[in-house]
Amino acid sequence: MQAGTATSREQPGGVHELTAGQIRRIVREELAPRFPELAQCRSMRELHEHPLHATLEPLIHKVLGSTEVGHFGPSNPPERDSYRVLAWNIERGIELRRQIDAFRNHPYLKTCDVLLLTECDIGMARSGNMDVPRELARELGFHYAFAPCYINLAKGSGAEHEVDGENELGLHGNALLSRYPIRNIRAIGLENGRDKMSGREKRVGRQAAAVAEVVFPNLTLAAACVHLDANSTQDHRRGQLEMVVDALPATGPAVIGGDWNTTTYNSSTAFHAIMGYALRVLMGPDNVIRNHYLHPYRKFERGLFEMLERRGFDYRNANRLGEHTIYYEFDNERTFKALAEWVPLWCFPFIRWALRNHNGRCPLKIDWFAARGVGFANPVVVHDLREGLDRPLSDHDAIGLDVLAGGTPP
Repeated sequence: MQAGTATSREQPGGVHELTAGQIRRIVREELAPRFPELAQCRSMRELHEHPLHATLEPLIHKVLGSTEVGHFGPSNPPERDSYRVLAWNIERGIELRRQIDAFRNHPYLKTCDVLLLTECDIGMARSGNMDVPRELARELGFHYAFAPCYINLAKGSGAEHEVDGENELGLHGNALLSRYPIRNIRAIGLENGRDKMSGREKRVGRQAAAVAEVVFPNLTLAAACVHLDANSTQDHRRGQLEMVVDALPATGPAVIGGDWNTTTYNSSTAFHAIMGYALRVLMGPDNVIRNHYLHPYRKFERGLFEMLERRGFDYRNANRLGEHTIYYEFDNERTFKALAEWVPLWCFPFIRWALRNHNGRCPLKIDWFAARGVGFANPVVVHDLREGLDRPLSDHDAIGLDVLAGGTPP
């Protein structure tokens, strides 16, 4: 494929292949005009019973079943002893121009060879209706694969409803970018943890991991960019991640990275989240922050991490254990508006009270790597893309890991 081209291909089991242009035409001309009517549905069941859904379902399947691929990278980049992988939830790409500048100039980001980027928009008003994964790949000179997760029927959640303009396409998903060639590209669809039509942010689809083989001159690495459901149970997140593990080659070098939402909570409903919060207050906020929010593998999310180890993946040596990758700041306007859509307002004084010794901020570690069959070193958390900035580049820190071409697993 020539540099700069982009195609879309059907996930395994599909029977058609569409170009990126065809996908955009379908959304603009055939789906988007009908979004307001579909958005009136209050549940997936109601959506499926709507007479319009039967007509549009084949088109929705085509859009969400096509993985977009583009090639802007060099054909023969140099061989090295190690390659740097970065995982980062880029918060839709709402700070895309500044993120591109960081990838070019930040002392760590500019050295990265593979980018596992969760929360990428295409044609969403909240991110300026940009094609976030393609623009990043084009500006940085990388190959890319985009796995669409959702067709958004509304502008988003919380403060996102207040942005100017309307969605041009409403696509959202996860992307894998690489300085080195990629092949065997596919999306792994994950089961939903919550009805995506039951809230204000109405979406059709499900989370999907972007998976590809990165072909380094002296190593072929299976890589997966994974975003697990926030509004789900701990066991559901474990099951979602195991679906990704099942879809990877049974042996050989592999890295999984992304936002796994290991908050320790069952957030499938507001009731379960509130009861879980009450339990953690009884356990002592300082104790929970120190021993659980920053170490979710010890108790509440133990099943997920034990599954990884059982399947041959090492997370302990691939991450900075105990180091936060996000703060929930409950006096932050965006955080408040997002939580207020599903958590009752009477809960907020109790949350602030529990965090009174932490300046109203709750640190968590929810972004992770796991690696198998390959040597790796130097896990990092890149805090200065967010902390200390008046306008953070994202609400998440980026995490990084060096993969060793000739090394052996720890």
